[in-house]
Amino acid sequence: MKGVSWSAFGWSVLLAAAPAQAQVASQSEAADDDIVVTGLVRAPLQEPGRTGSRLGLTPLETPASVASINATTIHARGDLDLNGAVTRSVGVTTSANPGNGGTALVMRGFGGQGSVLQLVDGVRLFPVAGTITFPTDPWNVDRIEVLNGPASVLYGQGALGGAINIVTKAPSTERTEAAVEAGYGSQQSWRIAAGIGGPIAPALSYRVDASYRQSDGWVDRGDSDSLALSGALRFAPSDAFSLTLRHDHGLQHPMDYFGTPLIAGKLVDANQRRNYNVADGELRYLDNRTSLVADWTLAEGVTLSNAAYRLTSKRLFKNLESYFWNGASGTIDRMDNLGIAHDQEQLGNQASLKISKPIGGMGNDFVIGFDVNRIRLTYSHDFGSAPQFDTVNPYSFNPGLFYDTQGIAPRYRTRTNEWSVFAEDRLKLTEQLSLVAGVRHERDAVRRVNINYTPAGTTETNAFPGGRTQRVFNNTTWRVGGVYQPTPDVSLYGQYTTGVDPLGTLTTYTTSASQFAFTNARGNQVEGGVKASFLGGRGSATLAGYRIVKQGLAAQRTPTSPIEQVGQRSSQGVEASVAMQLGKSFGFDANVSLLDARFDDFISGGTNYNGKTPANTPETAGNFSVYWRPVSARVRVNANLRYVGPTFSDNANTYRIPGYAVADAGISIGLSDGIWLTGRVYNLFDKAYATTSYNDEQWLLGRPRSFDIALSARF
Repeated sequence: MKGVSWSAFGWSVLLAAAPAQAQVASQSEAADDDIVVTGLVRAPLQEPGRTGSRLGLTPLETPASVASINATTIHARGDLDLNGAVTRSVGVTTSANPGNGGTALVMRGFGGQGSVLQLVDGVRLFPVAGTITFPTDPWNVDRIEVLNGPASVLYGQGALGGAINIVTKAPSTERTEAAVEAGYGSQQSWRIAAGIGGPIAPALSYRVDASYRQSDGWVDRGDSDSLALSGALRFAPSDAFSLTLRHDHGLQHPMDYFGTPLIAGKLVDANQRRNYNVADGELRYLDNRTSLVADWTLAEGVTLSNAAYRLTSKRLFKNLESYFWNGASGTIDRMDNLGIAHDQEQLGNQASLKISKPIGGMGNDFVIGFDVNRIRLTYSHDFGSAPQFDTVNPYSFNPGLFYDTQGIAPRYRTRTNEWSVFAEDRLKLTEQLSLVAGVRHERDAVRRVNINYTPAGTTETNAFPGGRTQRVFNNTTWRVGGVYQPTPDVSLYGQYTTGVDPLGTLTTYTTSASQFAFTNARGNQVEGGVKASFLGGRGSATLAGYRIVKQGLAAQRTPTSPIEQVGQRSSQGVEASVAMQLGKSFGFDANVSLLDARFDDFISGGTNYNGKTPANTPETAGNFSVYWRPVSARVRVNANLRYVGPTFSDNANTYRIPGYAVADAGISIGLSDGIWLTGRVYNLFDKAYATTSYNDEQWLLGRPRSFDIALSARF
């Protein structure tokens, strides 16, 4: 298909027969009273989801661990960013730092953008050097869907730990809805957001959202701001056909903060608010995404779906990133002046055909489809600059300026072409027993050219060794599972799933001759569990047990031996959750995950890591949220508790990061119908804690105790 636009091809297929990956309509927020009362208005286990299967199965029908957090729950909990919101889900913890765009997650013992896949409206995002920066803000999000465990059979490589799907708000076809919120809090933090959507005409509806946030941050020179804009237009001339055009814009300037160095191996009060970056450090992310999504019911039980999309990301990193305690001099050594820029374009198309027809008297749902992506990247850096190294007083110092003797300029370009075909089927053997199976084959081809600067001019040369112009990966993944429902509200399930993770990042594939022949790491999972819905859908409980094995790690058995693809790591554990809403006055939800993650066979650089826990991987985590309305209908109280167990910042488990428990609380007062004044306290007990690490003894600290007040209105 050389020279032909994949999006154009997808739409020609669609229009020859015609559309749509269904853009699930934004859940109605009609029960405004319930929304603020408890925050537990959520997708019940009987409501179909989009992430655990392409078949439109409910969580009870899916042989996997799936969860959903809707916008009302995010708002009730007071989560101000997507990373904070999704880590309320069972088994999901953060490993976010500036180097990965502040978005990396850990699930089931595997972390980072190469093991936890991130999706927007069911479409995968391709990271650059482990970095993803889109979406920007939870304001325009309808819900977050979570699939725990390997998702490669559904979405491709890089999903052995799980997948996170951000589902954006869609136009409402029933009535016009509007919302606005303004807030102010500690660290001179303020935000304003607004959204409106509804029908324009019988066949036309719209949705527009905007939000802006700004803060001085909790460290020196920790100011940040972000802008998120989105708009969608839906055309539905009949119940059988709809077409949705959407655009999202995000601009972020996060805190230029890369962590706090320990003093003699300890976190001390005196330097917790110091920022050791240079004064002119810079982080900037600009993302734009356009999509055209269609859905066409061709006949009863037959739907055709198509989504064409384009995402551009321009990122700038210019910082002094590493800081170490020097015990001999009693100072902090600063180094690693790194200037990096990403200019990325992802152009793609995804199409599927779903057929729901009985076979031999048994109910059957079948999906077949394809997706194609082209990712163009220009990677710029200043790695040839003279190094910047200095020592500063840990508590009082001149931060200085960024030192660069080379300049940030394009150094290489890559083009990644991906195509895949997939199929999934569910066969109902009886009313209680069903089988679910899926398969996916994916082909990825990466080309890379180096950009050379000489006195004679600029040239581009093939970067791969041995005269090879591209590196091709072919992977086939599959899963098979069964679900038994003794009653419509209870299901027992089991599944076996395979998956693949890249070694590094596909779009920035290594040019090393010794690693050029490496394939993706492969893994598999065995999982079983039980799910139940009760109290008429106002209560739910889940329990899952699993074991994941990943093989084909990159290792160097001795300091002088070649790098090989050997070894194995694994994770096994249990996850449990329960949620209840008792009338309109009280509700709670809780979850816990316990796991054992370890290297089973891994020797690298002469060090034996067998039995060690991989870095930045907590083995215990849990969340608890409670919502209560006192006698007065216009007063609502909520509290959240997050616990994350200890981790290590290195694979040798030499440097331990303590676990933490952080509590938040809030109270909302209704001023009139639809208008609420909310006060919140974050980190109620002012716990000093590290969310993750950037170097062995360089911790990224969480927000200290902070206060926030917000006025919100819904119409």
